[in-house]
Amino acid sequence: MPELLFYRRIVALDKDKHRQLRVGEIRKYDFAQQINSVPLTAVEFFETAREYPIVFAQANTAEHMPVALLGLRDKENLFVDRNGHWDARYIPAFVRRYPFAHAEGDEQLLTCIDEGHPAVGAADGQLLFASNGSPTPFLDKAIAFLRDYQAEAVRTRDFVKRLSELDLFTGVTARAELRCGGVYQLGGASVISETRYRALNKEVVEELFRKGWLALIDAHLLSLGNLGRLIDRLANSDKKKTG
Repeated sequence: MPELLFYRRIVALDKDKHRQLRVGEIRKYDFAQQINSVPLTAVEFFETAREYPIVFAQANTAEHMPVALLGLRDKENLFVDRNGHWDARYIPAFVRRYPFAHAEGDEQLLTCIDEGHPAVGAADGQLLFASNGSPTPFLDKAIAFLRDYQAEAVRTRDFVKRLSELDLFTGVTARAELRCGGVYQLGGASVISETRYRALNKEVVEELFRKGWLALIDAHLLSLGNLGRLIDRLANSDKKKTG
């Protein structure tokens, strides 16, 4: 799996090995306290743009990946407080699918789970498999969520690939002085160049409109206004730590 992030000990589910395994409800997000960005699918852009900056990161490959920016420093999520509560209305799907995940098998996607979280194996949790080895409704719901997420991830890659073909990405650097002192500098991420975007010819604009991608681009550009809010969060967080 290319993006494990906060997953610690991920294993493929097995109806025999995990027949008696129970999974409790995850009410806190302390497992995500040290991630400063999380992958997004395109269908999430509209909800995400209301609260987080959306930028494009590059992993080990040359491909860009849309991410919600959760923090401005390494290993710092400004949306998870010290008690593990998520301080925002919308929580990205990558986080909500936890502790489950998909991995590529020889012929199909495998449903996996993170055995490293205390909720996995909780005595009062939900069973994953019935006595005959079939998935319980609880597991069926988790698998459906993963399947939908994977389908949206494929659509997102098509969207990002087209943006790359149109040469719309540009590196971003931003520098801000924090109110409580210190300077923050954002680098290593890309955004859509608004100048290049506005210069697209009519045929390309019509193509992007038909596919619903114009609205996604506009949501991304609008979301960049949340960078100021994120800087304010960082300043307030530092103030609480020193205060």
